Amino acid sequence: MSASEEPLRLASVDLGAIRHNVRTVAALVGGAEVMAVVKANAYGHGAVEVARAAVEAGATWLGVADVDEAVALRDAGLSVPVLAWLHSPQASFDRAVAHSIDVGVSSVAQLDAVAAAGLRVAAGLREAGEGGAAQQPARVHLKLDTGLGRNGAEQSLWPAFFARAAELQRAGQLTVVGLFSHLSNTNDEEDRAQLERLLAGVELARVAQLEPPIIHLASTAAALRLPETRLSMIRLGIGMYGLSPFDDQTSAELGLRPAMRVEGRVISVKRVPVDSGVSYGYTYRTATESTLALVALGYADGIPRLGSNRAPVWINGEIHRVSGRIAMDQFVADVHDAEAAVGDRVVLFGDPQDGYPSAEDWAEAAETINYEIVTRIGARIERRYVS
Repeated sequence: MSASEEPLRLASVDLGAIRHNVRTVAALVGGAEVMAVVKANAYGHGAVEVARAAVEAGATWLGVADVDEAVALRDAGLSVPVLAWLHSPQASFDRAVAHSIDVGVSSVAQLDAVAAAGLRVAAGLREAGEGGAAQQPARVHLKLDTGLGRNGAEQSLWPAFFARAAELQRAGQLTVVGLFSHLSNTNDEEDRAQLERLLAGVELARVAQLEPPIIHLASTAAALRLPETRLSMIRLGIGMYGLSPFDDQTSAELGLRPAMRVEGRVISVKRVPVDSGVSYGYTYRTATESTLALVALGYADGIPRLGSNRAPVWINGEIHRVSGRIAMDQFVADVHDAEAAVGDRVVLFGDPQDGYPSAEDWAEAAETINYEIVTRIGARIERRYVS
């Protein structure tokens, strides 16, 4: 691409917005630490760049789904604590221990696997003459299922889970750094019930002589609306990207700024007669003589096909609708009698304060949630970072 050539597909990510959102939520939650959740390539925004911005803004932890994501952050030079909590059944955890990555564990089997990895890594360091480094045991956070029904030890297994963790900690094979769970965000009553179960688990862990310094439960939604769930640390996910986790409150109302703007370019313009069929299956026909603008973005780029005939786009200061089916690489917008020319910018979503459609608008059109709209944005769309 030449210096003057604009990309066909672009996702602009405002790192200033990321920093603003981290600071805004951090100020709200008071003394609780903030874990910036950058799993899934930072919800499509770019894990390394977002992680750096979040740490600059005061986040003291990073959270990812798996060890591969965590190692990529370490390889990029990020040294703050990183927690990874989703693992394959055959995970060995050697890389996690070697890279000083905290491991979320949900079973005695995973505890044993982490401890064994710690022993192997320590042995390797001693062989290499790095005995001092070998003195750092593996770090774990114990995950409890408090009612979500996903990852985490079942309540009936907590005594054995805690007993084994305490045994391994006494043996110097690992350190229990945290204890955590995940809310269903069903309603305040259900979330408070999960909080009570987690606090009961904390007391049971103390009986087993475990005193993990970090207890965490709340992600963005609970951190904003249920102060009692903030505990030692909150996990800031969707709010860090400037999107609201609520149906009844917008980003702007929460004081957050959307960080991602996705746009393309008009690559073809044609004037067509009334009743012209558009795209596969002719699910759209022009009601009058109209101008059709072709945009080189499609479901291969993560643009949801379900947005066909429904989703909004911004072209030259006006909002139009996707017209006809979204294809793999392209879609059409009927701009009627509005001006459109090859090369014009087409914004699918961004900050509504700037007049653009929002990720929520696209989520509504595609019958999904704003999380999915941004996270699914594909690798073919170039990311550019601004502040």
